[in-house]
Amino acid sequence: MRLLKQLVPVAVVAFAGGAVVGAVQGSPPLTLLLGLGTAALALFVYARVVRWSERRAPAEVATRGAARALARGTLLGVALFAAVVLNLALVGGYRVDGPGSPAGAAGLFGFMAAAAVSEELLFRGILFRIAEERMGTWLALVLTGLLFGLSHVFNPHADLWGAIAVAIEAGGMLAAAYAATRTLWVPIGVHFGWNFAAAGIFSAEVSGNGATQGLLHGVTSGPALLTGGAFGPEASPYAVVAGLLLMAGFMWLARRRGTMVPFRRGTSATLAR
Repeated sequence: MRLLKQLVPVAVVAFAGGAVVGAVQGSPPLTLLLGLGTAALALFVYARVVRWSERRAPAEVATRGAARALARGTLLGVALFAAVVLNLALVGGYRVDGPGSPAGAAGLFGFMAAAAVSEELLFRGILFRIAEERMGTWLALVLTGLLFGLSHVFNPHADLWGAIAVAIEAGGMLAAAYAATRTLWVPIGVHFGWNFAAAGIFSAEVSGNGATQGLLHGVTSGPALLTGGAFGPEASPYAVVAGLLLMAGFMWLARRRGTMVPFRRGTSATLAR
């Protein structure tokens, strides 16, 4: 019941806000404002429902230290995707044909802010956090990572491999970021930085959602197995390797800090029932 009490209100905000933002994508200023508004409202609703259903202040979205953690995560996400694009460029899979659209990038900033915040609250703040309490960090990471990947399989240009790639490189990595830091601001930042770098800077497709207009007029070409094809660079082996490396780093940090939740012996019996 606690899961439903938190999941339903946040999901309503996420889907309603996403629909509104998607409807005004032809207007970058409106997309920016409504995207940021959706992100802020989702955070507010999450904090309220957690306080109501768990009788505690949600430290994972505390305002103290939020700006610094969000900035660190964002820089990490941008750097990670830039490394993927650099590797693609070195083998001829990506090139820049000139400047792009600053207005388009501004709109994508709001769109990606709404998506990153909503998805992190749902998948890491609610699903992973509650599942981890019952089945431990590793099992919760695998389970919610798979769910996160499957949630992308219905995108316009998505395919099964793209969903698997997202489950590995993002679902696992972002859960590991939360496990290591115990704040949602870092995974929100990484998620936003990755998505905005992909669409808002390099004009690449994000999770099969179609072409974007960012700061650079980027062109992806070459075999789909290398570049990710219509799904975008997230389905590239470079992205999968980058996500796995960062996940390993976060899990090492979580173990060192003692923030891992061990597997509980009663979990198997509980799941069987």
